[in-house]
Amino acid sequence: MSQTGMPAVETVAVAAQQIVDRIKGDPEFGAFEAASLEYGEDWQCFTGFPVVSLWKLETDAAPLFEEGLRALALKAAVYAATGDDKVAEVAIAVPVDEMTHAMLAQTQLFARIAVRCGVGIIHQTDQEHTDYRSGGYTYDCYRAAWGEPPARYWLDHEEVERRRDVLAGRYESIGVGRSGREHSIDFATVAA
Repeated sequence: MSQTGMPAVETVAVAAQQIVDRIKGDPEFGAFEAASLEYGEDWQCFTGFPVVSLWKLETDAAPLFEEGLRALALKAAVYAATGDDKVAEVAIAVPVDEMTHAMLAQTQLFARIAVRCGVGIIHQTDQEHTDYRSGGYTYDCYRAAWGEPPARYWLDHEEVERRRDVLAGRYESIGVGRSGREHSIDFATVAA
C-alpha cells in the first residue's frame, strides 16, 4: 500500500491494463460493446454526458466506451489489491461515470464476462466518487496505464460543476427545472 493507504499506482496500472485486455479478449466482448453502445436511445441524462463540450452521441459514444472500460478496470484493479469495494470506488469523471452506467446496464452479459475474466466489477451509486481531478490518484493510475487521459471526457470536478451551472441556466430558460428533475411543460396544452 502507498502512503495514502491506496495500492501503488504502478500495481494498479499494470492490473488495469491486464483487466482491459482480458475483457476485450472475451468471446462476448463484441456483443457487450454493441449492447452498451445501443443503449443510446436511453441516454437522456441532463448532467452527465452534456457536460462534454459539443457533445454528440454518434461520435462520442465509442471513445467514451473505451474510457468507461478503463475506469471500471481501474476500480477492479484497486479492488483486487485491497478487497475493499469502498476503497475501490476511486474518483471518476462525470461523463466517464455516466458511460459506466450504460455498460453496467448490460447486466447478464457483463457478469458472464467478468466471471470468465476473474474480474470484480465495482460500482455502487451511493459510494461512487465523481470528484475526479487531474493530478489525483485516479489520474496517476490512468497515466501509468495508458498515458494522458483524454481531457474531453476526464473533466475535473470543478469544471463539471461550472458546466452544470451553464446547462441548468439553459434548461431553466425552456421550463426544465433542477437540471431535468422537474419541468413546467403541460403536454396537453402544447402543440406538437
